[in-house]
Amino acid sequence: MSFDEWRARAPDIVEEVAELWSLRLGTRYELGHASMTFRAELPDGTPAVLKVGFPHPEAEHEAAALAIFDGRGAVRLLAHDPERNALLLERCEPGNSLLELPDEDESFSLAAGVLRRLWRPPAPEHPFDLLADLAAGWAQLPGLDAGVVGELASSQGELVVCHQDFHRGNVLRAQREPWLAIDPKPIVGEREFDTAALLRDDPGDLARRLDLLAAELGLDRARMRLWGIVHAVAWEHPEVARALAAA
Repeated sequence: MSFDEWRARAPDIVEEVAELWSLRLGTRYELGHASMTFRAELPDGTPAVLKVGFPHPEAEHEAAALAIFDGRGAVRLLAHDPERNALLLERCEPGNSLLELPDEDESFSLAAGVLRRLWRPPAPEHPFDLLADLAAGWAQLPGLDAGVVGELASSQGELVVCHQDFHRGNVLRAQREPWLAIDPKPIVGEREFDTAALLRDDPGDLARRLDLLAAELGLDRARMRLWGIVHAVAWEHPEVARALAAA
């Protein structure tokens, strides 16, 4: 299904799953180019979020990642319809993000605490891409040294299920836990890799940010910086890659 086909079909999918799960739909969230996300209520009045997404590789296993996180630092998965690529999720209330905190150091420190709670080893037969496999492809991108990327991928530490898109806009204030992550794009790799999105989260002093996150998480600063460069190039943020190269 092309994106245009999905976009035309998405409102019908929303109605189908709302009926399937007996939901009362509320207002739509504004954010989300590749998904339609609505406030919803379960039949017993429990607040929830209905998310219907465009099927694409990066978000293919969002439900599986949320199931592994099991509510530890992330929203809970309440239901999943893989055929329609629909998820019913715990709603974060009041739902403002870490980006809204005025103290940047505090916001990154809180983000590190949430990220630490997410990391779990993958099951023996998991559905997620391996960082080593993706890195082999990224190594061929202009601006990256294939030898450096290959060495980085082959010398990883303990492998965990990484969020991969963990930035402060994806960490929301909640009630069950103070802050919960949303929207994982899961991959199995070492912990240092999973700081990449935080490193490029808004302009700022990247050297200071590296120091803070390395200290908070007990990670290798040099590997964080290198993975940050690789991921910035792969996700088309060349300006961040240049800034990290000097950090």
